[in-house]
This record gives sequence, structure tokens and C-alpha cells, in this order.
Amino acid sequence: MTRINHNIKVREVRLIDPDGTQIGIVPTYKALAISDDFGLDLVEISPNAKPPVCKIMDYGRYKYEMTKKKQEAKKKQSIFQVKEIKVRPKTGDHDLQTKIGHIRKFIGKKDKVKVTVIFRGREITLAQMGREVLKKVLDEVEDIVVVEQYPKFEGRTMVMLLAPKH
Repeated sequence: MTRINHNIKVREVRLIDPDGTQIGIVPTYKALAISDDFGLDLVEISPNAKPPVCKIMDYGRYKYEMTKKKQEAKKKQSIFQVKEIKVRPKTGDHDLQTKIGHIRKFIGKKDKVKVTVIFRGREITLAQMGREVLKKVLDEVEDIVVVEQYPKFEGRTMVMLLAPKH
């Protein structure tokens, strides 16, 4: 939407008054005069229409309401992060419990958690142990999470993605 200034090239416009009623097709100078009578702005709604559509409104108030709508939409939008927890196939039980505590904390904050099992050197042959580690993690936190991506290999890592239950 753009304001129509007095140097406008269009000869006629379709005019809509502040109540939303169509006034009809009028010359531009007449539309500007009518908007001045209302004490409001003449705003071009649809410049590509034949003839262009203009509405009489308070442009400042309109812009203010639009920014308020954008802010409300932004508030309702949920923002989350993906946190990563890295473990090894031979990670001890106590260390694993510590990592599970971190996962619970992240899920409590509505973040997603990417659990990664890293294989180094010959450990790549221990893929089954890696799956067992991920299963242990899932068994511990299955009451608060949903599996978004089941364990899969990506190079020398096995990845599982967990999201909070709604």
C-alpha cells in the first residue's frame, strides 16, 4: 500500500470510503478532496487493477496495527534449539546417567536433543554396542521424549534425534 501524492499520473481511481463502502470511479483530484474532507489519507490498495483501487483511511494507524499484528504472531511462534549430546560405544554407566540428566534438562526447556555415538578407529565394528547405548538412553527418557529420527549411521557416527512430548 502506498500513499497517493498530488503528482499522481492516474486519471481515475476506484474509491472506497473509511467504512468500506465503494464510492465508485472518480477522478484523482476528487478522491483527494474527499479524503481531505474526512481528514484522512488516500491510500492506494491495488495499483495493478484497472482502474487502481484507493481507500480513505488513517495510514499511520493502519501501519501501527500491522506492526502490532506482526508482534503478536511472533509471540505465538515457538522457538527451539537442537542440543547435541555425544557419547562413545564404551561410555560407562555413570557417565551415561550424567548425559541423560543433561537430556532431561534440555527437553524440559523444550529443546530437541541430538544424541550422537562417535566411533573411533576400530570401534566402527562395535555398531551393535552403539545401538545398545542409544537404546539405554531412550529407555531412560521415553516418558518425556518422542523419537523424531531413529538411530542411523552418518559416516563414523550414529545419530538419534529426540523431541519433547507435547
